[in-house]
Amino acid sequence: MKASRFTEEQIIGILKKSEVGMKTSDLCREQGISEATFYKWKAKYGGLEVSEARRLKRLEEENTKLKRIVADLTVDKVVLQDLLSKNC
Repeated sequence: MKASRFTEEQIIGILKKSEVGMKTSDLCREQGISEATFYKWKAKYGGLEVSEARRLKRLEEENTKLKRIVADLTVDKVVLQDLLSKNC
């Protein structure tokens, strides 16, 4: 996945400008983003504060690590079951 040019703090700042009353099209042109990107950010970060966005990112990273651990353990379990079934 491509890394974003914008940090969570910057994204939230852009969304706050929109809430103040700046037109979406003008805001997107000023920031050099598409309206689709703006609405995707709004869906993900809308209503969040900077601290909440940081917490969300940490939770997403932790969730990814835990999913990887579960996948590894599942593969190990399947391999061990195959070995046991062949030996019996």
